[in-house]
Amino acid sequence: MKKILVMTALLCAFVSAKAEEEKTDAYIPPAEPEVQATIDHWQDLKFGLFIHWGIYSQLGCVESWSLVPGDLDWQMRSRRERGMDYFEYLKFYEQTKTTFNPLAFDPSKWAAAAKYAGMKYVVFTTKHHDGFCMFDTAQTDYKITSEQCPFHTSPRANIAKEIFEAFRAEDFMTGAYFSVPDWHHNDYWWRMFPPMSTSLNYEAARHPEKWAAYQDFFNAQIDELTCGTYGDVPLLWLDLADAPSKMGATVDWERAANTARKNRPGAMVVARGMHNIYENYRTPEQQMPDKALDYPWESCYTMTYSWSYRPGLEYKSTQTILDMLVKIVTRGGNFLLNVGPKPDGTLEDIAYERLHDIGDWMKVNSEGIYGTKPIAPYQTGDVYFSQKDGSVYAFYLAPEGENSIPETINIGDFVPSGKVTMLGTKASLSWKKTSEGTIVKIPASLRKSLPCDYVWCLKF
Repeated sequence: MKKILVMTALLCAFVSAKAEEEKTDAYIPPAEPEVQATIDHWQDLKFGLFIHWGIYSQLGCVESWSLVPGDLDWQMRSRRERGMDYFEYLKFYEQTKTTFNPLAFDPSKWAAAAKYAGMKYVVFTTKHHDGFCMFDTAQTDYKITSEQCPFHTSPRANIAKEIFEAFRAEDFMTGAYFSVPDWHHNDYWWRMFPPMSTSLNYEAARHPEKWAAYQDFFNAQIDELTCGTYGDVPLLWLDLADAPSKMGATVDWERAANTARKNRPGAMVVARGMHNIYENYRTPEQQMPDKALDYPWESCYTMTYSWSYRPGLEYKSTQTILDMLVKIVTRGGNFLLNVGPKPDGTLEDIAYERLHDIGDWMKVNSEGIYGTKPIAPYQTGDVYFSQKDGSVYAFYLAPEGENSIPETINIGDFVPSGKVTMLGTKASLSWKKTSEGTIVKIPASLRKSLPCDYVWCLKF
């Protein structure tokens, strides 16, 4: 079954990648200089941590998606395991707020591990599609600070605030993931009808007052997240942004952006998939474009094969994660790597191991990552290029499962004007121009004592 799920995920990623390549909608840059300045700063950060965490983490299901009345295996698995029909399951799911009690929650530990890994920004799921709020909203009682949630007595009950403060203390940019749909709210999934999809379960044109009331609710929560209670939150990551349109509903994006920017001038708004002026950067999910793009973008990937916690999942190798980081950055993108905390508020030991190993590598090679731009030809064989301040960085990626570097590396048509070095070492490397490209020699002494694992960076 795991192989089937992985193959399905890979197929979906391939289809998504092709769709990304075939899009003709031009990117529209923001009109406000302060928003562009925020985007420019964010692009230089390159590497961030994504955190998917909510009441669904107790169930080992695919985030909120078991609430969608579909018949796909990954949607139905949680219901089948419990022998419940849809309506029984809906009641059961919503009651899990009464058992969510992550007493081991300590975001300072997460922030320290992410900082060591070389990450520079964080995006936290303040509210997923199920509508359960991981912040102290005044708009609904379906929240972590509800008296029905046992964790409400903790001094850390306002989880989003605690996370943002812990990461901001480590000098991170903070971002709020926020679902545009809210499947718990009666003005999104009206209890008069059963839900039919991720969209509204009523026609917006027939019930405009309900859609208007929902937009009031939506904007009130954006106001809460950006009003200052949660500190400086310059990034709003708005998921399933196009879902309401499937039932004829139009989100007032100008209102939403103005709400955020009234509180936080220069805030980025990422209305995913809308391809309008309120999608300040694009977000390919679980895939990356195969070439450099001329607009701001970020690939988000899971560390396992699930966004949220599920016991027993296989983690991507450190080598795989580093390969993704280098490929994304050298194509001009940012890399947002996801972890899924356990129900008790801890990360699995292997997640910390991966972050530590990435950090060891970043301590040697971050110069070729932060603040860099793509440079043609972008890639030559297993070598990927970035540039910054007149220097070119050439990353050699070892084949999967290997941890060695060859005697020579071809850096293509580049002709160094000065010395060539490997980051993490001081020795100059010899090179020569040939008909096949510029060949850099890696001496045996260096190959026996490399400064890092899996991926090595030449600077010239």
